[in-house]
Amino acid sequence: MDDTRTKLLEAAGPIFADHGFQATTVRDICQRAGVNLASVNYYFGDKERLYVETVKRAHGLAVDQVPLPDWSDDTPPEVKLRDFVRTLIERMIGVKHASWQMRLMMREILQPSAACRELVESYFRPHLDVLLGILDEMLPASAPEHRRAQLAFSLVGQCLYYRVAGEIVNMLVPEEQRQRWFSPPQLADHIAQVMLAALGRTEPLSTQLQSDCATGVCHTD
Repeated sequence: MDDTRTKLLEAAGPIFADHGFQATTVRDICQRAGVNLASVNYYFGDKERLYVETVKRAHGLAVDQVPLPDWSDDTPPEVKLRDFVRTLIERMIGVKHASWQMRLMMREILQPSAACRELVESYFRPHLDVLLGILDEMLPASAPEHRRAQLAFSLVGQCLYYRVAGEIVNMLVPEEQRQRWFSPPQLADHIAQVMLAALGRTEPLSTQLQSDCATGVCHTD
């Protein structure tokens, strides 16, 4: 990648994350990058395209850090679902991002722009297709399309909650419990168990809770 183009992307990320698209100026970005004011037009065409590429870069960095596993043809769907959840949780709260990356992505999710549509087509839709494929292996062939989508979004929403409301979780759950039960792998395992129980692919949650208490892992310990 051209060095000047890279400098512009690296400079633009934190500024867009802090101030948003409208309040950010090309001059601000070029000054931080230490490049000529005309560089944005030369490399990106305009500020909007630079913003789109910056958002895509932020999300791509997270995806590249934690890729989905390369499953063999005989991998059980339950294993795929657990792996998928583990990947999402790791991307959202398990790996260290530059702080601007997550701020920019959350800004874009909460206040979508043209960049969000490109994210949907480049990243979100392919991952949704993977998840729907996993669910299809566990759902009856007669399952309606809207039900498949609702189940997929329920899974993603459970993962996203710990990213969006992480500070709220910290306020509501004592630190000792967080340290003991709320690590990314434990959260991924919990979400996977909930989804598999809902799909009838593992023991009902009531049975799992009884098993927890039988081994001393319940709210009375």
